[in-house]
Amino acid sequence: MASLNVYSVLVVLFLICAAAMATKENDQIIKDNNCETKMGLPCVLEAFTSIFETGTISSKCCGELVGLGKVCHSALVKRTLENPLFKYLSPATLIAKSIQTWNNCLALIDSPSPSA
Repeated sequence: MASLNVYSVLVVLFLICAAAMATKENDQIIKDNNCETKMGLPCVLEAFTSIFETGTISSKCCGELVGLGKVCHSALVKRTLENPLFKYLSPATLIAKSIQTWNNCLALIDSPSPSA
């Protein structure tokens, strides 16, 4: 019985350490790539709303999101998901919405403008 309790404590410690390492990894990516300075606040809010709530993102903000880069985009979404304020949200659903937003913006930015 005592070994089961020790095992449980070790599992909990492992999970806490893994979560802390993931947080540090995302923070380091964000810092190394200056991710927090590459988008204006209005576009950050649009991107956030399109991923974490129900909203759309304009073509202007899609341009800023694509300019941010996929590495920064992913790290910022993952860091937001690590925030206790968002613990009630489904990570799988939000990551899927994040990928969908990224792909939609990439297609919008890559598509040629219609001729006038």
